Amino acid sequence: MIAYELEHLFTYSATLKPVEVVGEVPEGFRVNYWVTGGEVKGPRLNGKLLPVGADWLTIRRDGVAALDVRISIRTDDDVLIDVVYPGLGDLGPDRYERIIRGESPSRLKLCTTPRFRTAHPDYAWMHRNVCIGIGEVDFVRAEVIYDVYAIR
Repeated sequence: MIAYELEHLFTYSATLKPVEVVGEVPEGFRVNYWVTGGEVKGPRLNGKLLPVGADWLTIRRDGVAALDVRISIRTDDDVLIDVVYPGLGDLGPDRYERIIRGESPSRLKLCTTPRFRTAHPDYAWMHRNVCIGIGEVDFVRAEVIYDVYAIR
């Protein structure tokens, strides 16, 4: 076994607009969650989530929610960081049919692999990390929170 550690980089929360339902598409059931803002706090990064970007979420027929997220962070020292990540949330094997009937869960645990891009040299360290995000979305409150870790 290869030893590794997780370094907590930051926690962020995001507020979301009410869901935008696209409906059934060839890949599953498609919904969009547009970001309206949020906060970033932690030992390596602090700032605000900008009111741009979204999660273009596809609920697969096997009950897995496949995330496709693109957001932007503006740090407290006014640096712009682009964040892109895929991820998964397991809604359960019967959830696809329940979603089609309009039965949404209240919460969902999420696991992601965020990537960061910025032009600012003070944050170039972010390009050298493989990260994981562990989070949860509260569908009722239209909020999501993640802890982001670098794998060491």
